[in-house]
Amino acid sequence: MSTQPNPDAIREALATVQDPEINRPITEIGMLKSVDIRKGGVVEVGVYLTVEGCPMRGTITDRVVDAVMKVPDVTKVDVHLDVMDDAQRAELKKLLRGHDQREIPFTQPGSTTKIFAIASGKGGVGKSSVTANLSVALAQRGLTVGLLDADVYGHSIPRILGCTNPPTMVEGMLMPPQAYGVRLISMLPFKPGGVETPVAFRGPMLHRALEQFLSDVWWGDLDVLLLDLPPGTGDIAISTAQLLPHAEIVVVTTPQLGSSDVAVRAGTLAEQTHQKVLGVVENMSSFPCPHCGEPLDLFGVGGGDLVAEQLSKVLGTDVPVLGRIPFDPRLREGGDSGHPLVVDHPDAPASQALTQIADVLGTRPRGLAGMQLGISPSGR
Repeated sequence: MSTQPNPDAIREALATVQDPEINRPITEIGMLKSVDIRKGGVVEVGVYLTVEGCPMRGTITDRVVDAVMKVPDVTKVDVHLDVMDDAQRAELKKLLRGHDQREIPFTQPGSTTKIFAIASGKGGVGKSSVTANLSVALAQRGLTVGLLDADVYGHSIPRILGCTNPPTMVEGMLMPPQAYGVRLISMLPFKPGGVETPVAFRGPMLHRALEQFLSDVWWGDLDVLLLDLPPGTGDIAISTAQLLPHAEIVVVTTPQLGSSDVAVRAGTLAEQTHQKVLGVVENMSSFPCPHCGEPLDLFGVGGGDLVAEQLSKVLGTDVPVLGRIPFDPRLREGGDSGHPLVVDHPDAPASQALTQIADVLGTRPRGLAGMQLGISPSGR
């Protein structure tokens, strides 16, 4: 006579199954509908999807089957998918957000998410490629990472990370898609005409778009949030300072002195917005000649040091060069194909430089600056 699987063991196995978008066990977020044990060790599991046509239905099914099949005496797992009703989705939203009002979680008391706004003085310096690879390198360190493509007009992060899937909508709450362990939101999936459609937003609409990306998206408990800012010192840079006053600025430049001049302007905006410039990243730095080994300076030399020096002088604080990323055409090629350099070529000098910068960002202490401590004067 065959032995039937232990129901408690099956429940314990299902508690290890995480929803791929929410990253919490399905048993905790109301997604487990039923568990039935049939003759011969066949287990039928009912699962609620958050929405009809959930893009992660296959992944959820596979995770349930893999987890339950590890339970002794289980011979087969059948997964039956259903869809949450409005009331269940409302409960899920309440569970995840803890409130019904739209608010930016990163500005709430007790938030320990480190926020880095990646800026540049002009386009063409590789800022988006640097930002995308840094986000992946941070995720590789085991951190929970979010990436907001704040370049509303020139969004390029989805292509670089190979992730053009739209977010899942749950009761007005956007569940961001993920790529390489990074939660990503961008303007791209909100344009009916696709990537070729221009975004015709003026200042107030840009501000509102950024605000919605911060408040309407369920980011979860992030360790790090990166923002890929558009070049220059326009509306988005100013709105970022207003909405995320504690975000730290990382300025990306190239060794070319002409590039460094405009990069300084992107950093000195922090003097007016009262933000901190964490440091400078020099992209497209010198690299060894493949024939003689001598360093080649295709884009000049000294730009990163000059930006750091001038920002330190203007801001009255030490602004270091966080790293120099050697020129590598594969960084661009990976961005075109959706395969980040730090994933496909982790041993490349450029990847190692990016990883070292990620180590600096990932280990930076949050501190108490700007956080509400819940105390008030005694009135004496």
